[in-house]
Amino acid sequence: MASKTWILTGSPENFAATHERGFSVIGMKEGRRNFAEQMEPGDRIVFYLTGVKAFGAIVRIAGELYEDRTKIWPGKPGKADPYPWRFATEPELVLDEPDWVPAEELAAGLEHVRKWPAEHWTLAFQGQLRAVSDHDAELIRERMSRDRAPA
Repeated sequence: MASKTWILTGSPENFAATHERGFSVIGMKEGRRNFAEQMEPGDRIVFYLTGVKAFGAIVRIAGELYEDRTKIWPGKPGKADPYPWRFATEPELVLDEPDWVPAEELAAGLEHVRKWPAEHWTLAFQGQLRAVSDHDAELIRERMSRDRAPA
């Protein structure tokens, strides 16, 4: 089966916690188990960072789904979530903060975003996780890797 690309929406703080661990593990929220069960080794995950509305890294899933409730990510204040559905991951492309790619630059060209009115493109990135088309995956990957070496 061909690998999929997923966009994972998270805060810059959760991204920093993942970065601190060398992008070796990623976790899905408690309520995202069904999505996590659809993910497989070889799939890619693109990090979309809330607030700054930018893409910051791409990792590849390197292991099978497992459950672990050890606290890694800060989550939202007052809404602790252990992100228990986890995968071992390997960094594929990690951008330094000044190089994060503003999602708005790509929004008009992304098939996934066209489901919403152009002025509300950010709605496409609500919720923690979604699979995107090969077209969208390639567009994001190409833009993020422009003038950059792989991680």
